[in-house]
Amino acid sequence: MTRDRDVKQVVRARMSETGETYTAARAAVEGQPPLSAAGGQAAADQAAYDAARIEQERLVGRLFTDGRLGQVPAKRKTRAGALLEVLARFEPGRIYTEPEVNQVLTRVHGDFAYLRRELVNYHYLERADGRYWVAETAPVRSRVELQEIPGWEAAWLPGFVQGEGTAPPAD
Repeated sequence: MTRDRDVKQVVRARMSETGETYTAARAAVEGQPPLSAAGGQAAADQAAYDAARIEQERLVGRLFTDGRLGQVPAKRKTRAGALLEVLARFEPGRIYTEPEVNQVLTRVHGDFAYLRRELVNYHYLERADGRYWVAETAPVRSRVELQEIPGWEAAWLPGFVQGEGTAPPAD
């Protein structure tokens, strides 16, 4: 952790503007090129995305073995990261029946009902009349919620729900 008070202030200012975690904001600030050029913002966005992916891999990389979740994490931030990895196994725009959701989740962890409930609680999946689908927009989080959500959600989820690609499942 840095002891440079000015850097911490800049990082915390970025956190309040973007909702990023400290780690993601710090990586973006430290590797951020000047934003005067048009490509500067794209580079800063890529740096924030890369920092969020590194944080995500750190959070959940050890939890998955051969695509299966060993145990559901107790810590909310780690659990949310694991749920994002599980969500990548669903196809945006497709409507699933409950048995289809259960089948996907059983391949990840034996307690499919808990995972299903958590995916809905975190607003990653929506449900109505026994049908489930990937939320059409990324959830809007309060400041308090953002403390318990990995930066990967803000970096990856908006593109995923729009069908712009998927993340590879963690191994």
